[in-house]
Amino acid sequence: MADDFELAWDGDKVLALMQDASFDGTEVAAEHLLQVSSGLAPHEEGDLERSGEVSSDRASGLVAVSFDRSYAVKQHEDMTLRHDDGRQAKYLEEPMGTERDVMLALIAKAARKPLGGS
Repeated sequence: MADDFELAWDGDKVLALMQDASFDGTEVAAEHLLQVSSGLAPHEEGDLERSGEVSSDRASGLVAVSFDRSYAVKQHEDMTLRHDDGRQAKYLEEPMGTERDVMLALIAKAARKPLGGS
């Protein structure tokens, strides 16, 4: 082996890039969840589905999808309410499961970017 070999370790830099890219992917996944859940949200005049938003805080690493109408929780949780065809209770909870693989793929795709992946 050559005595002049030197290995530069940029692990902290790589980790920071990966975390940043993963956060970006999580935001994209949340936007996907918002789109799907908005399409399932009970619809009378459309206020509930339009109230949906993605909020994020890079410093804490948190990303959230929420609906801010006063009746959003009741519409989500009360399984006895009747809804138009294609609309339902659990409009946010259900897609968290059904869209899981899509959301994970979106996060993984973003996380590969710093490594030269597509």
